[in-house]
Amino acid sequence: MNGRWKRNLLLIPGIGVALLPKLACPACWPAYVALLSSIGLGFLLSTAYLFPLTVVFLMFTVIPLGFQAERRRGFGPLVLGCCGAVGVLVSKFWLDVNVGTYAAVGLIIVASLWNLWPHRVKNGH
Repeated sequence: MNGRWKRNLLLIPGIGVALLPKLACPACWPAYVALLSSIGLGFLLSTAYLFPLTVVFLMFTVIPLGFQAERRRGFGPLVLGCCGAVGVLVSKFWLDVNVGTYAAVGLIIVASLWNLWPHRVKNGH
């Protein structure tokens, strides 16, 4: 039970990436600017900081998928998570396609859930 909450924490960075504001979203800007400015981090909303911040959040999401991969679900979740991370970066910052960004975030969430899914214990093993 103690390790279960630690594994569930791995989902938070993936969700955080999904909540990063889209630069052209008029509904998101006031909320994010108010939140970040109130804690002194308003400078993070500039384009120069948004890409590196997204990369850091994606690294915090994908790297744990590789830890103990051989003992967990193998390298499948890691590969799927890496594909999702690359998809987020390409679709958000290069192609500017919202559907692609959401689909890539969905891949990251599926990879995290796949990695957390418990193994079925076979009899005698």
